[in-house]
Amino acid sequence: MKFVAFERAKQGTGASRRLRNTGKTPGIVYGGEGQPQLIELDHNALWHALKKEAFHSTILEMELGGKAGKVLLRDVQYHPYKQQVTHIDFQRVDAKTKLHMKVPFHYVKAEESQAVKFENCVVNHVMSELDISCLPADLPEFIEVDLSGMKKGMSLHLNEITLPKGVTAVTRGKPNPVIVSMVLTGGEEPADATAPAADAAAPAADAKAAPAGKGAPAAKGDAKGGDKAAPAAKAPAAKAPAKK
Repeated sequence: MKFVAFERAKQGTGASRRLRNTGKTPGIVYGGEGQPQLIELDHNALWHALKKEAFHSTILEMELGGKAGKVLLRDVQYHPYKQQVTHIDFQRVDAKTKLHMKVPFHYVKAEESQAVKFENCVVNHVMSELDISCLPADLPEFIEVDLSGMKKGMSLHLNEITLPKGVTAVTRGKPNPVIVSMVLTGGEEPADATAPAADAAAPAADAKAAPAGKGAPAAKGDAKGGDKAAPAAKAPAAKAPAKK
């Protein structure tokens, strides 16, 4: 990709603010054999270029002062809430010096895998980019990862993919991290997963029916109690008054 930059004479907070008000973005280019140089770019053209993935991960051709040079995007600063690029940094590229870059992964053919097509799985992108080291001539725009052979529960590690020629992965912590895995969708559960709930519902139903069942013995007891109380219910016979 090519873009045009212009030399910037003034520096400082006030000068940069005035530059942004005129539709320009301040920046700097450094590295290589030359000295750091202040530059400015057209903001609108830069804004649209930054939306392209290649602008972030490939070697760019910058025209400055009538001369073309190769650079890499190193840093971009954005306004907290406005759609505005406030500053940008580029690094000159030396053909004989290795670069340290972050390159995005492109995962392909996931829909053709057994995990996605037949086993109701989704792709879990553990890593979206990879730190690499290589010469400028070997720098890839992205690293493609084929997922067509993935099955349920499988994970793909870094050493299981083929990196482009001349590219070395730079890992920190785990030497062989997981980059992608296949997991079941949230709505999918085993068929017997609802069995415990059904079993739990049965005792609850019995518990509700228990009071009605206890009513019968109570009635039976009342009947027996009624039989025992029958003699007591009889009133004693009245004695006739004695005749004088």
